[in-house]
Amino acid sequence: MSAVPRSEKPAGRFRRMLDRLSTSQEDLESEELREDADTTGCIRIGDCHDRQIVTVTGTLRTVTLRPRAGVPALEAELFDGSAALDVVWLGRRSIVGIEPGRRLIASGRISLSRGRRVLFNPKYELRPLGRE
Repeated sequence: MSAVPRSEKPAGRFRRMLDRLSTSQEDLESEELREDADTTGCIRIGDCHDRQIVTVTGTLRTVTLRPRAGVPALEAELFDGSAALDVVWLGRRSIVGIEPGRRLIASGRISLSRGRRVLFNPKYELRPLGRE
């Protein structure tokens, strides 16, 4: 027997295949999104703190139009596999390309509103559709 615990051993081809087959689709997508955040040099949403300037990436899960104080606001939920955050564009009813399932990179200052992370009027970059 070897002294290295199983969790520290490199996984063999069969073990990786078995892990992929026994893992749910949602878990696989979450892992892919976390890896994408690491490779693009972005901060994971789960690691973001209030008032921190961040660059995050993920997939838009929902996009809705919700007025805030009588002003139209386009609101989207960005998910990166570790946590979700609300991205809000004030004064906008729609933005071309902002739709559920689209990947994007967003930059700005995180704030907390009702216990949720929010990014108001971020700089953003839509990710190419071919990568999805």
